[in-house]
Amino acid sequence: MAEISVVAPDGIGEITAGTDLAAEISGALALLDGDVVVVTSKVVSKAEGRVVVADDEAYEAAFAAETVRVVARRGLTRIVRNRLGLVMAAAGIDRSNVTLGAIVLLPHDPDASARALRKRLHELTGHNVGVVVTDTAGRAWREGQTDIAIGVAGLLPYESYEGREDAYGNPLAVTLPAVADEIAGAAELAQSKLGGRPVARLRGRSDLVLPPGQDGPGAVRLQRPEGTDLFGFGAREAVVVALAQETALLSVFGAPASESELLEALGRVLPRAHPRPRESPNSTRLTLELPAESSEPCAAVLRALCASHGWVLETVGEDELDQSVHLAHLSPTHP
Repeated sequence: MAEISVVAPDGIGEITAGTDLAAEISGALALLDGDVVVVTSKVVSKAEGRVVVADDEAYEAAFAAETVRVVARRGLTRIVRNRLGLVMAAAGIDRSNVTLGAIVLLPHDPDASARALRKRLHELTGHNVGVVVTDTAGRAWREGQTDIAIGVAGLLPYESYEGREDAYGNPLAVTLPAVADEIAGAAELAQSKLGGRPVARLRGRSDLVLPPGQDGPGAVRLQRPEGTDLFGFGAREAVVVALAQETALLSVFGAPASESELLEALGRVLPRAHPRPRESPNSTRLTLELPAESSEPCAAVLRALCASHGWVLETVGEDELDQSVHLAHLSPTHP
């Protein structure tokens, strides 16, 4: 039988800049080796002085400073990739559970915050624990929010099952449970958004906790690098970026698609464009025949399709042998 317990104590007072957060935690929780201490990013940020009094203008300045790029925008809602690589609404800036007129920014480096907290807890208690710093985030395709790990120290943020088999003998190729996120969600059930319990202790997974001095790769390991996520833009934003040829953002679309994928897309959008045989077996360039009367609108569409598939439209010119046909030459950005 497997058993996991989560305790979230009452009595943690208001955290302000300079508060010894580890002392507050160790005074409220009895810790043992192998425990995982879960703490909200809100109180970590408060202890680190990341609370800012902000009117609308100051809020927008903070939002810009925390944002790398916009992922999706719907009215006043802005989902962005922030400076930490996290994709969040409002860049992770929070106006809840803080003095009116103030905002809370995410910790400057949540993994570093988790490491410092783990080290200080070991100094105060003598026990080897893991630390998870959490924040609340929405999920694509699902309503509601849940807590996720944005800072981790002393445990691996995931378990790799690659190369193992299930009970039926099926190979597990890509199974990678994000245990740090699972811990964050379990702790949030006990903490509650309005419970005033920003700290929790999870017990029962000491197998995940690393030896003293080993902090692990941090929560940053759970973030997909730009260009590897299949949903790097919102639906509208992807169309705009491709049509506008916004060069600085094209890498978000990822590695070049295969020729067959590109041709399938072209067939759906430009059914009158026909591929010609390659100039040579080793050539990476693809040539399309376009009706001459529609070459200009076709070129604009082709540029957008190429941009979103990792290809480049090199030239569009008249066929020397047939003036009713234009030729478009395409090549992958990284052959």
